[in-house]
Amino acid sequence: MPFWYLGHAIQVLRGKYDNPNDPGQISHFKALTIALSSTIGMGNIAGVAVAISVGGPGAMFWMWVSAIVGMSTKFFTSTLAIMYRGKDTSGELQGGPMYFIMEGLGKSWKPLAVMFSLFGMIGALPVVNVNQLTQAINDIILIPNGVEVGLKSNLILAFVLVALTSVIILGGLKRISNAASKMVPAMVLLYFVLVLFILISNYEVVPKYIIMIFTGAFSADYYEGDAFMGGVLGALILLGIRRGAFSNEAGIGTAPMAHGAAKTDEPVREGLVAMLGPAIDTLIVCTLTALAILVTGVWETTSDNGVSLTASAFSHTMPVYGKYLLMVCVFIFSMSSLFSYSYYGTKCLSFLIGADKKHYYNYMYILSIILAATTPFSVMLNLIDGVFALMAIPTMFATLILAPKAIKETRSYFKRLK
Repeated sequence: MPFWYLGHAIQVLRGKYDNPNDPGQISHFKALTIALSSTIGMGNIAGVAVAISVGGPGAMFWMWVSAIVGMSTKFFTSTLAIMYRGKDTSGELQGGPMYFIMEGLGKSWKPLAVMFSLFGMIGALPVVNVNQLTQAINDIILIPNGVEVGLKSNLILAFVLVALTSVIILGGLKRISNAASKMVPAMVLLYFVLVLFILISNYEVVPKYIIMIFTGAFSADYYEGDAFMGGVLGALILLGIRRGAFSNEAGIGTAPMAHGAAKTDEPVREGLVAMLGPAIDTLIVCTLTALAILVTGVWETTSDNGVSLTASAFSHTMPVYGKYLLMVCVFIFSMSSLFSYSYYGTKCLSFLIGADKKHYYNYMYILSIILAATTPFSVMLNLIDGVFALMAIPTMFATLILAPKAIKETRSYFKRLK
């Protein structure tokens, strides 16, 4: 049902129905840009590269499937985040899985809300972003210019990131939403233009790889990982869904925390705006990265992984400056994610021990930046995959139980709209 109203979702996003007197803290547009600034990050540049280097072109198809299902779960979780907002200990209206579990299912379900908040605090740590940003700076800027890379250089980078992040996150939601609403549209546009240039330069092979995304999805010819339950195809589907979930975070419960702060008294409007997230994130930005890696052929010719593989694709078409332009995108993608994730973590801690103590999370957050800059990528990726799964359990369990109420609200909204 929500898919028929994409046009209406865009009107809501543009502010056609904004009312400054509605309850909440930020506009629809700012809520979406906060949610997007956390999802359009390393999942789109490094995550897609991991998926293709392990699963070949077919992995992208399963990322699309996860996005289309994800649009539906985002719609439900974010509609519920507004339907069942709760008040934190300072009396401020808040939304998110822990609040819709408590308000929608009742106090007896509190252990589920606590489970979400505990894992949410770990899931919101910026470990993959920082890790891949450090790898990108090392591979693209430091090593080619003869700088020796090691623990010392990684620690220096970590401290620079800590300084930049602290300035924004210690300023709270308003400063985070202002930074995100300016950075997100600009970075998506820049990335779009760069990848378009790569595709136009290699236009003769684009149709071949688009067909390979579809054929590879079911033949799993290029899959190089371990089989899943005896089947290579099952493993490929799992890989695509897992990387898709890491990229758009649908059903995990992070985005409803941002959308729950939106100024609106119409839950369905916020659900529709939230639904645009996986479309922009996975169907557009991830597809751009995938095509750039595929048409340049670097996925078959180099042993690079993560962000370095995407950098190889950019260098292939734009030999002198390509990787530096990607570095600009990587830097903005990562920094915007750093800001919004801290907001999610403080919200989880605020739910557990009170809004007056939520700022303690920022110190744990800043420490994790130093840890992530000096730890192997695979360790960080496995940690986040595991924690995201544990966040998705309470979020999706509560969403499935409350879904009939969200459907009833949706039908009533579209009736009133007509």
